[in-house]
Amino acid sequence: MNKQHLLTPYNKNISLNNRVVMAPMTRSRADNKGNVPTDQLQGLYYEQRASAGLIITEGSQVSTDAVGYINTPGIHTDEQVEGWKKVTKRVHDKGGKIFIQLWHVGRMSHPDFHNGELPLSSSAINPNAKSYTPEGFKETVTPKEMTIEEIKTTVKDFQNAAVNAVKAGFDGVEIHSSNGYLFHQFFNGTSNERTDEYGGSIENKTRFFFEVLEAIKEVIPEEKIGARFNPSLNGVFGMTMDEDTIPTFEYIIKKLNDYNLAYVHLSEPFTDVSEIPYAVTEIARHFRPLYNGTLIINAGFDQEKGNKVIEKGHADLVAFGKLYVSNPDLVERFANNLDLAEWNEDTFYTTGAEGYTDYPKATK
Repeated sequence: MNKQHLLTPYNKNISLNNRVVMAPMTRSRADNKGNVPTDQLQGLYYEQRASAGLIITEGSQVSTDAVGYINTPGIHTDEQVEGWKKVTKRVHDKGGKIFIQLWHVGRMSHPDFHNGELPLSSSAINPNAKSYTPEGFKETVTPKEMTIEEIKTTVKDFQNAAVNAVKAGFDGVEIHSSNGYLFHQFFNGTSNERTDEYGGSIENKTRFFFEVLEAIKEVIPEEKIGARFNPSLNGVFGMTMDEDTIPTFEYIIKKLNDYNLAYVHLSEPFTDVSEIPYAVTEIARHFRPLYNGTLIINAGFDQEKGNKVIEKGHADLVAFGKLYVSNPDLVERFANNLDLAEWNEDTFYTTGAEGYTDYPKATK
């Protein structure tokens, strides 16, 4: 392969050895009472992948209200902070950089996680999806519409999580405002029917996100903050696009030019949206002209496509998900044009080392 843009250094707000990003992926390995990341599992897992230009961790809940999947690590207790310290040290000792993804699943949770209480969301609308509970997959329920007080509390939860991330040694945080989770539920008109200052207009539907961003930048520098979005998500987790969906994300991305963020992280469509008249089928190409800062793109990229999207100028960095499950040395494999190992989907969300830290590095 000719010049690989993926392997060139990057230095704009965030300084990286290469442009290969490890995407955030739920792995459900924090199977202990406190949902604490451990040195022997999460520590080894992320250390093995430290040659990535940037690692973005799995989504980590900012509070007990934010939980929606079994065995996911949090960033809201002292024990979790101490666990993450061991992870960040191992990555840094290998010369890597690591951001933590701050997460609240909203209505994608289940009362089983909340002592029988309803999960929170923008409006009381059931996504009619499945929640992965301690007793297996269960049908989602109609959530509780968040009060103003609950919104303010959640803003504070994200701010506290950012403080904890600094204590844990992370290089920055990514606000998970994507994939049908809490912020996305506020953005989308089919999940947000509020009539107060958090619903109706595009400005109102995005207010919660920007309040969180403002709160986080009070406690950490803007250049240590990233945000993730999935503009053309449709038919996943109860998300349905409407005519305001893309204009809402255009508004968000343009407004983010007023901040000095580490990056904006966008996903290409997860499903075929070619028949939806108001969907965007090529996210990177559409949003690149709207944003002046660092742009990460993900979903469905391989080595060739990743190099091309950077060469065309549609993105600065490329995030890889499943390829990083089974190829801890993905950067080295790209550099030497080596074959890539196949992943085993049956072990994506199981416990223990199998399918997690036992994928070997390539032998030339």
